[in-house]
Amino acid sequence: MPRTFPNRHFLPAALLALIVWSAIGYRASAQTDDLRPAATFRTSTAEVRITFSTTDQNDRVMATVQPSDFAIVDRDLVVREFRSFTRSEYTRLNIALLVDSSGSVTPQFQQEVANVLHVIGEISGVPEGDVSVISFRDLKPAVVCAGNCRTSDTLAKFFAAKDGGLTPLYDSTVFASRYLANRHDEANGDTGRARRILIVFSDGLDTISLKSFPDVVQEALRDEITIYAVDVSRSHGSRGTQVLRSFALKTGGRYFPIEAGSAKITDAILEDFRATYIVAYKLPKYTTGFHEVRILPTRNLGLQFHCRLGYYYPSDAGD
Repeated sequence: MPRTFPNRHFLPAALLALIVWSAIGYRASAQTDDLRPAATFRTSTAEVRITFSTTDQNDRVMATVQPSDFAIVDRDLVVREFRSFTRSEYTRLNIALLVDSSGSVTPQFQQEVANVLHVIGEISGVPEGDVSVISFRDLKPAVVCAGNCRTSDTLAKFFAAKDGGLTPLYDSTVFASRYLANRHDEANGDTGRARRILIVFSDGLDTISLKSFPDVVQEALRDEITIYAVDVSRSHGSRGTQVLRSFALKTGGRYFPIEAGSAKITDAILEDFRATYIVAYKLPKYTTGFHEVRILPTRNLGLQFHCRLGYYYPSDAGD
């Protein structure tokens, strides 16, 4: 019997989509480096749109939120008047698993990856052709299964491979983001907007990539990819852990240690899918540069609003 979206209360992640009439940009870094967008996106209105989700003081999802529950701080300006406030427009999920098959990972993650695929296969909201698996080791990633990857049998190809090899995490994550975007663009008969989810199973360490951390974040944001990072390392306080946390934070996803288990990982993804809102407001200030955005509670101070960190307003926006 297909599994329906659960009502379990796990801390959701958030997705922030910010649209400015001339362009959107962003700044991100594994440490404090600046990130400038390589592409410009244009619309016809001076409007910022934010997708967010909300949890209470006990990390439980708030299924019902009102505009009076929050205010937005855009740089140093408080925004309380909104042009629109609606539920998220996402109607389906498009998922890819990116799995580190090098020798740097622990054996436990193999079963958890298989479990995640099994649970996704029971969800009545993910079309048959919208689950893919990509593995990476040595010099480049490889698509193990392109759509219809709903059984753990697809993982045997690289789980049986000999341990060892290099780890091109950044290159592979950029590849996976582009892969998800291309599958979305080429899909036929898509009757609703799909939320693109990339689940990364890794220890967060990169040994050979040509791409960098900012490249990963830029590609994910440009292709509207939300990254859920599953830390398969033996120690969850390493540099790799910080990289994985940053992947999730800057793209609106969540970070999990491998011990969290497949049920919690998939439930968090589904909660995000069901409990997100979109708020739109007039661009408060045409100031070039990075605009940090925060959503703050106005009545219940225990509420937490989860969204991306901001947008970049370019110097040529008024040209």
